[in-house]
Amino acid sequence: MAGMATHVITGAGSGIGAAVARRLHARGDDIVLHARDAGRAKELAAGFPGARTLVGDLADPDRLSWAFSHQTLPDRVDSLLHIAGVVDLGEVGDLTTKSWHHQLNVNLIAPAELTRHFLPQLRAARGHVIFVNSGAGLSAHAGWSAYAASKHGLKALADSLRQEEHAAGVRVTTVYPGRTATPMQTKVHQQEGKDYDPAKWIDPESVATTILMALDLPRDAEVNDLTVRPGR
Repeated sequence: MAGMATHVITGAGSGIGAAVARRLHARGDDIVLHARDAGRAKELAAGFPGARTLVGDLADPDRLSWAFSHQTLPDRVDSLLHIAGVVDLGEVGDLTTKSWHHQLNVNLIAPAELTRHFLPQLRAARGHVIFVNSGAGLSAHAGWSAYAASKHGLKALADSLRQEEHAAGVRVTTVYPGRTATPMQTKVHQQEGKDYDPAKWIDPESVATTILMALDLPRDAEVNDLTVRPGR
C-alpha cells in the first residue's frame, strides 16, 4: 500500500490506535481520525498536522449515520482500522444492562455500522478492514463476560465480512493482542485490584508493527487472524 493511501482510524487518541496513527502519518499516508466529539477531534488534529477528523459517538451507534451525514466523508478509503474499545469488568451477577449495552455498542455494533458506511469506498479501493480484537475474543474468563461477548461478536463480524467481501477484493484481518501497556490496561488492573507494571506487557508499538505488516502485505495474500502475545 505505497504512498498516500487513506486510512480511517478509531481509537487514535491513545494506546495501539495512537501508535498506528503515528506510524501511518510519519510515512506520509493520509489519515482520517475518528473522535467522539468536536473537542476531541480538535485535540487529535493538533497532534497530527494535516490529518482529517470524523466525529461520532461510538457509544451511540444509532446516531452515527446522522452524524456522518453532516460531515464530508473521505472519497477514498484504503483501510478502515477499528482500534477503539472499552472494557468494564464485572461478574454476570453484578453487571447491569447499561454496562452490557455500552460495551456491545462501542466494541461491536459501532464497528459494524462504520464498516457499512465505508464499504463502498473500501470496495472501490480494494481496501482492508482491520479489527483489533483481544485475547478475550477467543476465550472468556470469570469477570470478563460482557467484554468477551462483545469481542467474540467482533470475531464473528470479521469472519462473515471476510467471506462476503472476498470477491470484491476487500481484505479483512483480525488482530488478537494479549495484554498491552495502554490506558485501558491501567483501568483493567485497577478493576482487578492488581498492581500495574507496564514493562510486563506488550508495547503498543509492537502491536502497531503487526498491523502495518498485515496492511502492507502484497495483494496475493491476506492475513486472516493474528494473535500477538507478551514476549517476556
